[in-house]
Amino acid sequence: MQLSLYNTLTRKKEIFQPLNSNSVKIYVCGPTVYDRPHIGNARSVVVYDILYRLLNKIFGQNKVCYVRNITDVDDKIILRAKELNITIKELTDKTTVEFHSDMNYLFCLPPTIEPKATLHIDDMIMIIEKLLSTNHAYIVDQHVYFNISMSDDYTKLSNRNLNEMFEGVRIENSESKKHPHDFVLWKPAIATDDHIWNFDSPWGRGRPGWHIECSAMSYKYLGTDFDIHGGGADLIFPHHTNEIAQSKCAFPNSSFAQYWVHNGFLTCDGDKMSKSLGNFITVKDLIDKNIKGEVVRLFLLSSHYRKPLDYNNKALEDSTKMLDYWYRSIENTSIIYNSNLPDEFLSALLDDINTPLAIKIINDYAKLSFTALSVEEKNIEAAKVLACANFLGLMNQSAFQWFQSEIDRDYVNQLIQQRNKAKSDKQWILADQIRAQLLQQGIMLEDREGGTTVAIKAK
Repeated sequence: MQLSLYNTLTRKKEIFQPLNSNSVKIYVCGPTVYDRPHIGNARSVVVYDILYRLLNKIFGQNKVCYVRNITDVDDKIILRAKELNITIKELTDKTTVEFHSDMNYLFCLPPTIEPKATLHIDDMIMIIEKLLSTNHAYIVDQHVYFNISMSDDYTKLSNRNLNEMFEGVRIENSESKKHPHDFVLWKPAIATDDHIWNFDSPWGRGRPGWHIECSAMSYKYLGTDFDIHGGGADLIFPHHTNEIAQSKCAFPNSSFAQYWVHNGFLTCDGDKMSKSLGNFITVKDLIDKNIKGEVVRLFLLSSHYRKPLDYNNKALEDSTKMLDYWYRSIENTSIIYNSNLPDEFLSALLDDINTPLAIKIINDYAKLSFTALSVEEKNIEAAKVLACANFLGLMNQSAFQWFQSEIDRDYVNQLIQQRNKAKSDKQWILADQIRAQLLQQGIMLEDREGGTTVAIKAK
């Protein structure tokens, strides 16, 4: 099996060849835990969850190390904690739990390692000291800055010149900086109250810059060179550009990540998500609306990961209908589960994670299940549907469970009680009418000793 990935660094699709096939290493930028993740954040996690599943399939689960960090020290966190009048730890602990809950809702596998930035301050200091010792960094006004003029190929990842790169990018300004675009590695403490976390360093008490955190954590768990670095397209510059610069300068013989994979942007009804526009949607918003996690996950996989994806009600409705169709295709079948994936389905995913084509292939199997001329043929196609969907993190329940969750239980129970009373009063016609009414809605009743209950969801 050969996996091809589009490498942002070389701007072409390449056959993935790990540095060591017995130890495949991937690092993905995780959440900054100051608030609930929005659906754009969720798209990134789901995309790299599919890549992780693919790597496990190709190389074996015990040979893949997937690191996704938690950024729990950041100026956004400081401001949010102040706003809520709680401590940093209270905010980050709570938000981390919520992040895990939201990703479980989307059926994402946990990473192999999930390091927290605050537990790796010493690793950050070590790298900064290396950069200072080789004049790749300098100290000004209690800040430590990285000197971008000392970095070869600083613009290679973004493929833009410096002026283009920094248009619209907020940079910490200081007249003392050697270059206006030099970025901060370490900042001085800005407060001493309980809401701010500061750390001891050779340059005084303070806190790290954002970019140094990921360089330190990737080095700690994956070493100076590893296979894949992933994240959203918005991280290409400045975050990933600065990671490359500081890491390669701190470890001169390193090439850092071999492949750079970036997922595209997500919009809402054609517009960029913004709280001011009222279209800022979190995963929790979807949970509160009782939208099934599988529906959201299928939607997030419906467009190629490198292309834009637009969130709208119709897209969710389409995903719901498709999952209904797939679950119907396996209903009343006797499936002998087989984890072997059909070649055409696996080939689609191996071609730069082409999930839209993989989804179409599953839909084709579902059609064949419905049109099968024999029970055996139907079971074979249904088994393909289930195996492929499971690999994408979908169809994690039985058809009965899937459709039962759509039932208005209070309404059904009310009709069951009416039917039980009609039978008690020997109003057989009314009892039959209620049974027929529910059957029209796909709900079959089973009479048992002590009353009537919902037994199965009929076609």
